[in-house]
Amino acid sequence: MTLHIELAPLLSILAGVAILIKPRLLNYIVAAYLIAIGLIQILGIRLS
Repeated sequence: MTLHIELAPLLSILAGVAILIKPRLLNYIVAAYLIAIGLIQILGIRLS
């Protein structure tokens, strides 16, 4: 049995949970998410 996890949905879930727990982190979480997704796509990193 193999488990295939994509990075973007996992980051989205973690960011959503963090925002629910601590709403003041919204700006930092969104910025970090966008930077991470942008770097992953620019560098063509595949984590599957």
